[in-house]
Amino acid sequence: MTTMARRRVLTTALAAGAAVLLPFTLAACGGGSGGGSQGSSGGDAGTLTIQDYYNDDPGKTVWEGVYKACAQTAGVELNIVHIPGADLIAKVLQQAQSKTMPDVLMLDNPDLQQIASSGALADLSQWDVSTDGYAEGIVQASTYDGTLYGLQPVTNSIALFYNKQMLADAGVQPPTTWDELKTASAALTKDGKYGLALSAINTYEGTWQFLPFFWSAGGDEKDINTPEAAQALQLWVDMFKAGSISQSAVNWTQADVNDQFKAGNAAMMVNGPWQFPSLAESGVDYGVVPIPAPQAGEPTVSPLGGETWTVPETGNPDKQAKAAEIVKCINSDDNQKLLAEKNNTVPTKTAIAEEYGATNPAVKGFADLVPDLRARTGELGDQWPDAATKIYTAMQEAIVGGKTPEQALADAQNG
Repeated sequence: MTTMARRRVLTTALAAGAAVLLPFTLAACGGGSGGGSQGSSGGDAGTLTIQDYYNDDPGKTVWEGVYKACAQTAGVELNIVHIPGADLIAKVLQQAQSKTMPDVLMLDNPDLQQIASSGALADLSQWDVSTDGYAEGIVQASTYDGTLYGLQPVTNSIALFYNKQMLADAGVQPPTTWDELKTASAALTKDGKYGLALSAINTYEGTWQFLPFFWSAGGDEKDINTPEAAQALQLWVDMFKAGSISQSAVNWTQADVNDQFKAGNAAMMVNGPWQFPSLAESGVDYGVVPIPAPQAGEPTVSPLGGETWTVPETGNPDKQAKAAEIVKCINSDDNQKLLAEKNNTVPTKTAIAEEYGATNPAVKGFADLVPDLRARTGELGDQWPDAATKIYTAMQEAIVGGKTPEQALADAQNG
C-alpha cells in the first residue's frame, strides 16, 4: 500500500523549517513492546529500540513477532515503539534534533531520501549489509547520494484487477496493451457498470495510480511537459470522455476504487495487493495482471511501494552494529517469504519474488512487476513531492478542467 497522504505531512514539516533532517503486515521471538517515544542513543548494546508505524493488527502482531525473533538471534532485548503513520516523520525530525533517535527506524521508502539527506542515518555498508539479489529499484529507493541507508524486505505496487465473470460474459480477455484497455473498458461499460475504476484524485494517491502509465510511456518526472507524458494522460482523458471510467473517480481514493469493484460497479480496477483480504471477504472471483503497456511486448514500469529499515546515527557504535544485525535479519530470505505471505506483499529479491509468485496466480501479477519496479525518489530524491504535485495537478486540469493534456502538463510544470 502506498502511504501517499503522509507525503503532505513530510512536505509541511520540511517547509516549516525542520531542517535537521500505511501499512502492511512477517517471520522469525524476546523483548517487550512499548508505546513510548524515547530513542536510545545511550546505554549498553543489550537493549535496542525499534520504531515503526504499525499500530493496527494483524500487522502489528506479525511485525512484533519478527522483531522479537530477530532480537533473540542478535542476543538483545527489544523495546518496540509504534508511532501513528501521520506522526512518524514529525517524530523523527524531533528525535534527530534532540538526539533521541531509535536504534532501528522504519521509513516509508519515499521518505528515506529526505531523512538521509539530513545526516540522520548511518551508512549500512560499514556492517556489510548486502544488496545482492535485490531488484534495482529496491536498492535505488534505499540509496541516497550513492550510499545505502536502508533495506526493504517486501514491496507492493499496483496492477490491473479484473472480474472474471464480467469479462467472460462480455467475451473480453484481460487487456495487455493500451488499445486493448480502451476497447475492453468500453465493451464492459454497460447497464450502469463501468469498464474501469481507478483513483484520479488530486493527491499523491492519484499520482501513484498514474505512474505506471506515465513511466511506461517514457514520461520523466524531471520534466513532465513531454509528448510521452501527454500520450499517457490522453489515454486517461479518452477513457473518461468515453464514459468507461466514472467521473466520480476524480474524487476516489484507492479504498473507494476497491469498494466499487467489490460491489460489481466496475469490471476492472487499478489497485494493490493490500486489497486481497477485503476481496476475499467479498467473494468476487477476480484475476490480476500487470497494468497494460503502451505496445505489445513492452514492460510495464510501476511504482515501488513498501517500507525500508534503517540504522540511525545514534553515536553508539556498539548499538548500531547490533541494530544492523536486526536489519539484516528482517531482510532474510525466510522473513521475505513470511512477510509476503502474511502481509499480501511481494519479496524484494527477484528470485524469491519469482518463486513466490508461482504459488499464487493473483500474487504473480505483482511478482512479475518486481524487476521493473521504479523508486519514486530515484531521479529527484527529496524533490519528488514537487513532481508528484505537478503530475496530479495536470491530471485534474485535463480530466476536470478541460485543458488538453499538453496544456495541462505545460501549466503544471511551469506553475
